[in-house]
Amino acid sequence: MAQMSPDGDLIDCVLSHQQPAFDHPQLKGQNPLESPETPKGENPDEMVSENHQLWSLSGESCPEGTIPIRRTTEQDVLRASSIQRFGRKIRRPIRRDSSSNGHEHAVGYVSGQEYYGAKASINVWAPRVANQYEFSLSQMWVISGSFGNDLNTIEAGWQVSPELYGDSYPRFFTYWTSDAYQATGCYNLLCSGFVQTNNRIAIGAAISPRSSYKGGQYDISLLVWKDPKHGNWWLQFGSGPLVGYWPSFLFTHLRNHANMVQFGGEVVNTRPSGTHTLTQMGSGHFSGEGFGKASYFRNLQVVDWDNSLIPVSNLRVLADHPNCYDIRGGINNVWGNYFYYGGPGRNVRCP
Repeated sequence: MAQMSPDGDLIDCVLSHQQPAFDHPQLKGQNPLESPETPKGENPDEMVSENHQLWSLSGESCPEGTIPIRRTTEQDVLRASSIQRFGRKIRRPIRRDSSSNGHEHAVGYVSGQEYYGAKASINVWAPRVANQYEFSLSQMWVISGSFGNDLNTIEAGWQVSPELYGDSYPRFFTYWTSDAYQATGCYNLLCSGFVQTNNRIAIGAAISPRSSYKGGQYDISLLVWKDPKHGNWWLQFGSGPLVGYWPSFLFTHLRNHANMVQFGGEVVNTRPSGTHTLTQMGSGHFSGEGFGKASYFRNLQVVDWDNSLIPVSNLRVLADHPNCYDIRGGINNVWGNYFYYGGPGRNVRCP
């Protein structure tokens, strides 16, 4: 039975054990796991910013024992360059020091320790995306391995992707790969991998409300962490129930821990008509404009070996095209570690 979401999506309630993850040979015939303990140091009194989805705002949820899945339409697949590529990232060698294949970043990152998770509150905007071959996203990356062919990542955040969704709403998404985006991994539930356990949150659904320039500011809080007992990586959206998990067997390096955590924005610049794209990152405004105008990440934390949330230390910031999209970090008592990031893309200094 499909439910129509206010954003035009069809949401199907699918029996939990019949979701795409259970097509995976190592999951066949199993049922989703029970929720593990969340990390210590979760602060329930944090500035509450429960940002929701249009679908669940209308009071919808799926019955116990089922999960909501955004229906992939024929139009969705036809927009993708091929059925095989649908829902996968365009193959690219991702070395953070270069922006290969037109991917441009403004990120804050920590490395050099063993990380067992990450948490942040991410300001939600609806940046302009100039054409259907580009996207604009704001996310967390939990990374292990080298930037060669064996990179493992777990990613979650919001993205505007006309190719994937056929519109320009920011949508909640997940992603994973275990071989540097080459053959494994995909967005949301578009391949077997992520196991959803939540009957109210539809991955890929539009996020509402969204922030506006000099207006209301909204953010979503995301937590990814490794369950010390079974070793799977879990995802929590807001302070509510868990969304689901990535089974540890999907990965090689991430079976143990992450060696880098990254937060921030990424866009694709296809250089339409030979100039830099007008696709925006974050709010479409540079970091120097500050609160209410520039997009932010706040309360950046990592999970340590003891399953405790701790503030990030030695956060480094990097913008690979600072005249197009930039970033500036800070720290204070209310927001902990934070940064503003983003930009308009093409401008006088970014031709």
